[in-house]
Amino acid sequence: MSNWELPPKGGHLESPNGLYLQTMNMTQINERLKTNDLIIIPVGSTECHGAGQPLGEDTFLVTRAAEQVAMKMGCTIAQPIWYSSHPHNHLGMPGTIVVPEDVLLANMRAIITGLWNMGFRKQIFVNGHGQEEVLPLAIQQWQKKYQLPAVLITLHTWTVIHDHMKDKAHGGPFDTPFAHADEAEASYSLALFPEFMDPKLFVDNKPSGFLPPGHTDKGGDVYHAPIKGHEHVGLAGIEVKDYPEGVIGSPTKASADKAMAGLNDLMDYMCKLIGDIMNRFPAGVLPPVDQVTMRSKEEVEEYVKGPLNGGKSIYTLAYPP
Repeated sequence: MSNWELPPKGGHLESPNGLYLQTMNMTQINERLKTNDLIIIPVGSTECHGAGQPLGEDTFLVTRAAEQVAMKMGCTIAQPIWYSSHPHNHLGMPGTIVVPEDVLLANMRAIITGLWNMGFRKQIFVNGHGQEEVLPLAIQQWQKKYQLPAVLITLHTWTVIHDHMKDKAHGGPFDTPFAHADEAEASYSLALFPEFMDPKLFVDNKPSGFLPPGHTDKGGDVYHAPIKGHEHVGLAGIEVKDYPEGVIGSPTKASADKAMAGLNDLMDYMCKLIGDIMNRFPAGVLPPVDQVTMRSKEEVEEYVKGPLNGGKSIYTLAYPP
């Protein structure tokens, strides 16, 4: 595939082009559901990314990529989740809005439920932020509560393209290891939304830790170290104390060219994933009831029909979601 427009000519958050759920009316949504009932939900954050990078960097990373994929695959995007959870080391940093994990999980479960009730029973949450330990719990909690057929996926962008995120010493394109708002992240941002980036304001610093290298991973867990970045407390300093610049690394080394191969592979994979899901489960088709739930086929059919088609609303099973 790999025929992507990079950088894109702006974003589509408010464009009436049939990409975003919130810009469509129910007539358009019901027509879309007849041909493609898969929806992408970008999950980002609002957090400090230093002097020259936007607070919404993590969110724009996933929305800009998802827009191109949705245009190619004919699926829908929901407006992104802008406020999310954070690793403990981000707590207290001005510019960073930290949502407690239980609040984010409740929000995600509510989103899944509302989209399922609408007819979008295939959902991919695409994560561009350091909360990969949190998001999968939401879909597990949802399925334990509702036990209804659905396709629910949390996709962490850096996991998909972990080899592209490494430094040159490990076969990647970057001079420095991936951390936060650094050479790697700024390179991807320059490739996707250069209009929000101000490289002349970039400031570098030197990442540090309390143990010798090799024990813990950093941004995106791309090196597969024994201890993932979210699996420890106390082995490194917190951001507001050790990295007041709001970055961990060297954004001054960033360039869009360093991100092109990774972005192409990321969007190619997203297209393959969506294509494989829709080939196995075309619009209106769900995973087989007798294999994915302990509810009876008759009971499930009531909820699949929905409240406007002679069936039941999912909210009769549980509220809050």
